[in-house]
Amino acid sequence: MDEPLVLVERRGAVAWLTLNRPAKLNVLNSPLIAAATHTLADLDAENGPRVIVLRGAGRAFVAGADVREMRDLDPHGARDFITRLHGLFSIIRSIDAIVVAAVRGPALGAGCELVAACDLRLAAESATFGMPEVVVGMPSVIEAALLVPLVGLGRAQHLVYTGEVIDARAALAWGMVSRVVPDDELDAAAEALAERVAGFSPTALRLQKSLVRRWFYTEAMDRAIKLGIDHYAQAYEVPDPRLAIDAFLERRPIRFDAPD
Repeated sequence: MDEPLVLVERRGAVAWLTLNRPAKLNVLNSPLIAAATHTLADLDAENGPRVIVLRGAGRAFVAGADVREMRDLDPHGARDFITRLHGLFSIIRSIDAIVVAAVRGPALGAGCELVAACDLRLAAESATFGMPEVVVGMPSVIEAALLVPLVGLGRAQHLVYTGEVIDARAALAWGMVSRVVPDDELDAAAEALAERVAGFSPTALRLQKSLVRRWFYTEAMDRAIKLGIDHYAQAYEVPDPRLAIDAFLERRPIRFDAPD
């Protein structure tokens, strides 16, 4: 029998949610996106947890969206896929629980956006962060916009234009995460943070999260995120994503030459 794609462990007022696709580095394909979205929605109920710790099974947090699935998308399929992915990020922002990202290993592309969508962020020393979509022929869209208030426009531009991957110490210096700990201390650090926050008034936490959303989740940002869905679909009107993903999977370089 297959393992569930999402594991949930309730510890009093804290729920631990583990993305459980370790053999594939927890890359987000449609089934995992749906399972995580539904699980978070189910947790957002009466007597739900005050805090959710989000982590990945194995040696990665989330190493991106599933390029094998994305390779064969057309513009319509691309719009559907990225809309569902946005739904996962959006529910993290909208539920009452405070969501803590506990990042071990790669958090790339959609994984980096998932980190940005969380309310609090801790990293193990092995954590890496990046937005490599440009490497596979597509723009970084939807919740990539959340990187701007986190790390600043200049650093967000650097990530999305270069596809460069940064380590945990750089992520700490840039403000992407609030603390870096040795790998074997990550769960304990996440537990201590979650228990501290869960000990506060649930009403105060709910109101505070609602207020924080309004500090920088502006109408302009929401419009930009929704516009990203259109831009992502437009990327599939040309063959660039398929060509770039083929090259990536075959471990060969690709160059998009300028027209004559």
